[in-house]
Amino acid sequence: MIVTARNERTIRCVGAIVHDSNGRLLLVRRANPPGEGMWSIPGGRVESGEADGAAVTREVAEETGLSVTVGRLVGNVERPAPNGVFAIFDYECQVTSGVLRAGDDASDVAWVDSATLATLETTEGLVETLSGWGVLPKA
Repeated sequence: MIVTARNERTIRCVGAIVHDSNGRLLLVRRANPPGEGMWSIPGGRVESGEADGAAVTREVAEETGLSVTVGRLVGNVERPAPNGVFAIFDYECQVTSGVLRAGDDASDVAWVDSATLATLETTEGLVETLSGWGVLPKA
């Protein structure tokens, strides 16, 4: 956690942008606030002393049951947090193993194509951000 000059906390978070061989995007339905009940990419808070890559790998495994290799940083966004801001760094990932299942902090998990994505209630700014980065589902 970083304390800013305005006495707000900056909470570092990570997200995983994962596509399957059909171009579908991996999404989780959040089981807890923030964004409870809404769909988003897997991710969460970086623990003290943890590198981003390790946090991405841990969060994806906890939320989806999948193991991933973490690739390039795709982009970052800031979202409001209680008494501060979430600074979220999203990384491209490739699945290496595992069986897809909803786990920790996720009430559901799915590979979604563009038509399905259009029907889901997603976290604020998700679709616009992923579109701007050119990483929406390709199917």
